[in-house]
Amino acid sequence: MGRRRKPPPGARALNGWLVLDKPVGISSARAVSLVRAALKPFRIGHAGTLDPLATGILPMALGEATKTMAYAMDGTKVYDFTVHFGEARTTDDGEGTVTATSAVRPATADIEAILPRFIGCIPQVPPIFSAIKLAGSRAYALARAGKPPEMAERTVEINDLKLISRPDPDTAAFTVTCGKGTYVRSLGRDLAEALGTVGYISALRRTRVGPFCESHAIGLDKLDAL
Repeated sequence: MGRRRKPPPGARALNGWLVLDKPVGISSARAVSLVRAALKPFRIGHAGTLDPLATGILPMALGEATKTMAYAMDGTKVYDFTVHFGEARTTDDGEGTVTATSAVRPATADIEAILPRFIGCIPQVPPIFSAIKLAGSRAYALARAGKPPEMAERTVEINDLKLISRPDPDTAAFTVTCGKGTYVRSLGRDLAEALGTVGYISALRRTRVGPFCESHAIGLDKLDAL
């Protein structure tokens, strides 16, 4: 367990859950820092990291509620995501550099036909740009240092996976309901490869974490009002 952060000056005994609608462009850690500065709780933690390019539900436990974080993190999660076909990227999302290209664009019927292969308990290799610790270092830190790690395959659970729309030949939008430890970036990458092409996640939004959903969430702009 990491060292407990010293409460900020003027810290208050706030206990409960705050569900943030995280905007694009900031990390989960940065979002926690902004909430800490605004509300000054004695303790704060978040349930389930979101990438900087992702938006959506980021539950934050305040005070005594931090003791229940494990229950929220183990809860089912729902994501809406878009796969961009034709390019593979180092990060498996739009932030990385292009590592491969393909002229293949899968037909909508082929996409729908392959989805059942990704439902259930399936093997998945996490992205090299992830927060997984390997020999004391984060995988993304090793990758950024030019030492991309060998990521071990793991089993994740996909409860449901649906194609929502096909805006154009290059992109397809999906919704997925999944268990703890699932990387949607890996799912998008693997979907593209199974369809005979390459791809990356161009948009990602989390709409549910356990009991917390969008109707419970507030934006960063509401923190001052709180």
